[in-house]
Amino acid sequence: MVNKYKEMLGAKSVIRELSEYAAARGKEIGYGNVFDYSLGNPSTSAPEGFKKAALRILTECDPMQVHGYSPSLGIPSVKEKVAASLKERFGLNYTAEHIFMTSGAAGAIAHAVRLVAEAGDEVLTFAPFFPEYHPYIDLSGACLRVVPADTERFQIHFERFREMLTKKVTAVLINTPNNPSGTVYTKETLQELARIMKEKEEEYGHEIYLISDEPYREIVFAGVEQEYVSKFYENTISCYSFSKSMSIPGERIGYIAVNPACKDAVTMVQMCGQISRGIGHNCPTSLIQLAVAEAVGETSDLSVYETNRNLIYEELVKLGFTCVKPGGTFYIFPKALEEDAKVFCQKAKKYDLILVPGDSFGCPGYFRMAYCIDTEKVKRSLPALRKFVEEEYGIRRENGKWQD
Repeated sequence: MVNKYKEMLGAKSVIRELSEYAAARGKEIGYGNVFDYSLGNPSTSAPEGFKKAALRILTECDPMQVHGYSPSLGIPSVKEKVAASLKERFGLNYTAEHIFMTSGAAGAIAHAVRLVAEAGDEVLTFAPFFPEYHPYIDLSGACLRVVPADTERFQIHFERFREMLTKKVTAVLINTPNNPSGTVYTKETLQELARIMKEKEEEYGHEIYLISDEPYREIVFAGVEQEYVSKFYENTISCYSFSKSMSIPGERIGYIAVNPACKDAVTMVQMCGQISRGIGHNCPTSLIQLAVAEAVGETSDLSVYETNRNLIYEELVKLGFTCVKPGGTFYIFPKALEEDAKVFCQKAKKYDLILVPGDSFGCPGYFRMAYCIDTEKVKRSLPALRKFVEEEYGIRRENGKWQD
């Protein structure tokens, strides 16, 4: 593994590298003049309930409770509140025994894959996908394989999925609403996914688990419904983070929720405590567990993301980009104006537009914009986007319309 980690030094996160470039450029010209669409860092304030709870807990509660180690499976009262919230919202019979507190969705996925996959097993995911899935899965000893994208709608390419769902697959990892496309899987998509997985479970004679990565579950726009994935498939492990819904990514807080109908659900949660011993997880901070539990039903003001989505999507369409309209998240994933998205994004940097090429997301030729920035800055970025397109690709505006 030492050599593996050394190899990874030469393949750092493109998103992080672009974010670091944007920060350095900002020191030169002022960060307000850098249109940084690289990093999915929420731009809104945490909900008042969370902030008030954190302050009260810090000032009024027993210091040992606030600053001491939490139990290895999470604080029982926190797990109870999370379970009660899920049961009320989605109608599944969760109890505290089905919940394991984690350091965000990343920690949840790291545990989930170790619950269901041995070394050499395969885990399938669907392009476009979050690039960090590779280290989450591959460093567990399992192997991540990527089903090619359905670029028409960014739903699921079921024909290719069937081909790749072999006996070696023990888990399928999905992300809806999706990073980077912003697509929300439809009810029909989830029903077909569950049907195929159940069929293959029976054919192969072993469980195939569905790991559902859900940090954007609450960021869904008007006219779009995000179905609760666990309602469609019994062997589902939900991986949630409060980072996006409460705008607290730096607090690294989330949970695993094992579907109560899942085989050995309670045992699986207990196993998470043993997995933690091997990966050094050792529970999220007690203070933040307690604070999110008090505000578990609250979110930040997420409406800014729909406002930003509308501004950017409408401008991209006017400029001639091919783009699936996001149903949620704070990402949009258009097709670049030339075949090589890396070259496209490099050209954009000359206009202080920081865009992320889609190659590492499993979709060469596309690029991601993370529009979790102030709406005022989005509006100021649009002239830069127009200038970039006009000067680099010869598209000009005549009579109020953009033309070749």
